[in-house]
Amino acid sequence: MAHAFLSKRIVTPQGTREGALLVENGRIRAICRQSEIPADATIHDCGEDALLPGLVDTHVHINQPGRTEWEGFRTATRAAAAGGYTTLVDMPLNCLPETTTVDALEQKRRAAKGECFVDWAAWGGAVADNQQHLLPLARAGVLGFKCFLIYPGCDGFTMIDQQQLEAALPFIAESGLPLLVHAELAGPIDAAVERLRDADWRRYQTYLASRPDEAELQAIRLMIRLCRQYSFRLHIVHLSTASALPELANARAEGLPITVETCPHYLHFAAETIADGETLLKCAPPIRSQANQDALWRGLHDGIIDMIVTDHSPCPPEMKSEESGRFDLAWGGIASLSIALPVIYTECLRRKFTLNDLVRWMCASPAALAGLRHCAGILEAGRDASFVILDMETRFVVTPEILHYRHVVSPYMRESLTGLVKATYLRGELVYSDGSFTLAPSGREITL
Repeated sequence: MAHAFLSKRIVTPQGTREGALLVENGRIRAICRQSEIPADATIHDCGEDALLPGLVDTHVHINQPGRTEWEGFRTATRAAAAGGYTTLVDMPLNCLPETTTVDALEQKRRAAKGECFVDWAAWGGAVADNQQHLLPLARAGVLGFKCFLIYPGCDGFTMIDQQQLEAALPFIAESGLPLLVHAELAGPIDAAVERLRDADWRRYQTYLASRPDEAELQAIRLMIRLCRQYSFRLHIVHLSTASALPELANARAEGLPITVETCPHYLHFAAETIADGETLLKCAPPIRSQANQDALWRGLHDGIIDMIVTDHSPCPPEMKSEESGRFDLAWGGIASLSIALPVIYTECLRRKFTLNDLVRWMCASPAALAGLRHCAGILEAGRDASFVILDMETRFVVTPEILHYRHVVSPYMRESLTGLVKATYLRGELVYSDGSFTLAPSGREITL
């Protein structure tokens, strides 16, 4: 039986339109006028609420197996469903073993089986000594590779230096898959930390000074040169410094295959308003100035930044060192899967961006990066009926019970946001509605 979801705002690749999303057997049969709905279809009238594609998050740290006490497939995908996400791509570090071999990937698959409320896929890791594992990982189904040009915070996932990276790039280029790069170099950071040896590490300005823009800028320049030399797909993760935007724009104008992401925390918070000791807002690269934030939004407007993803990076609460308030001791990561959509929608309202912009940044572009446009990120006939019903008017306050991930700590707590996820559908099945989860976990792994 067909189901028709009526809305005055259905966000499609051709723009936002009034009509009906016609769903049958888990797929979108059509987006049609109300007069074209089959007589036997079940009607769901969404009124003024918008219908968006299920969001796609290509930067999530699920941490299972091995560190499920930080976050696991069940809790991360539950939070995702509540936040309007229907597809997650898991980062290869923080889990044990790290996803740097096919055997480790198979262990991750076993851990995920029967645990996922939404669909998921895996990135593989490119580390110091696994060059011979890259093509086997590609054949086994990872969607691309992640590397760090600096110590990543976990010993098992080793950073990769330029020599090791150049040994890996021919294999990555051969795979045709993207390389996702944490683009900071250690040199400027080490020099800054040495200068700050006697500084007060409870001050946010101390932490900010310890991760200077130059660390990102130098790393991005290196990666642009290597992209030109080795002809691989380069993706810059969690861009925090707007100073890199002109050089990224020039590289893309040259025709280099480069994409760029940023994250909700860089677009919502600003260094000037972060209190000393507020370690819940520690992340790497750091949240920078208000002027820098405004420039990141201009980068989104101009198409230099392609997408917004969460970098959902949770940990046990004690690892955030709230008691001491010392930024040098706190884990660097912010969890936001359940509320990233309203955070960005709230900012879009303030900055006069549209639902079409939001869907491009949070659905279509991440799906394209991961090679998933055939099944995710777009509302179009023939595709999976994975979508979100968004109440565009309701304003709410962030409280612990709406977060749904394992450890309900958040720098967004008590903030007032606009845009409430009323329901999330995965392949035509309701998985989340008005605060409740309606099905047992039914998410699948997606491979190319």
